[in-house]
Amino acid sequence: MTLALLLAAGCSGPSGDESSSSADSGGAGAVADEAGDPVDADAERQVITNATASLVVDDPADAAQQVSERVESAGGRVDERTEYAATGDDEDEGSSADLVVRVPSDALTDVLADLEDLGEVASVSVSRSDVTGQTVDLDARISALQTSVARLQTLLDEAPSTEALLAAEGALSGRQEQLESLQSQRGFLADQVEMSTLRLHLEQPGVAPPGGPDGFVDGLSTGWKALVSAAGAAVIALGVLLPWLVVGAVIAAAVLVPLRRARRRAAVVSPPATATEG
Repeated sequence: MTLALLLAAGCSGPSGDESSSSADSGGAGAVADEAGDPVDADAERQVITNATASLVVDDPADAAQQVSERVESAGGRVDERTEYAATGDDEDEGSSADLVVRVPSDALTDVLADLEDLGEVASVSVSRSDVTGQTVDLDARISALQTSVARLQTLLDEAPSTEALLAAEGALSGRQEQLESLQSQRGFLADQVEMSTLRLHLEQPGVAPPGGPDGFVDGLSTGWKALVSAAGAAVIALGVLLPWLVVGAVIAAAVLVPLRRARRRAAVVSPPATATEG
């Protein structure tokens, strides 16, 4: 009976009330974050930073390689890298690349600034999310579970019977699963805080830049590109239609030439019309 009571006490250790009281035990030193969660005033702020950027570059594949090298030199890594070849006949235009990189949070600003060396930065967006309350709560719950696991292990060593041993093992297994789950969540948050996520899109200059040409030279370049593009499309269309035009001309000649010859023969053979006497 005594062991059963001890097991019950050990199992109830890391409950929500206990973890909440651990987080609230700061008294006057505890504050609340924007979500209303209790946060220790002395706790270091935990912020997740995500960023997206779009660049216009001459060679997306080369720019993607440079970005990868700079990210790795800054202590980061490349999680995703996709390159798209040109879809048209002109292999020098229309290619693009997408990257998802992880950068140390304290190096993100420098990495974003370095993007200007690769080409024209079309857009940049940075978002931050404060997860201090979540991390403080997770730390409190992990601490409570660790205490409960240690208590159950002691009870397991002192179990006087097989029944008490099995009960202690079951309770300990459940507590260890909860502890591992919370530790996994805490590790994920720590990684998100430590390493910012940057999503990059790299593409070549388009035929018409956003907002229209900036001047005469830019307008002339845009017009020339449009003319070349239209001429290329016309040549492709002519190449597709030419075989059909040749076949149509042969069929028309085979039908019209005999028909015209037949009409001429009929005109020669038929006698002239005679006038009717009054």
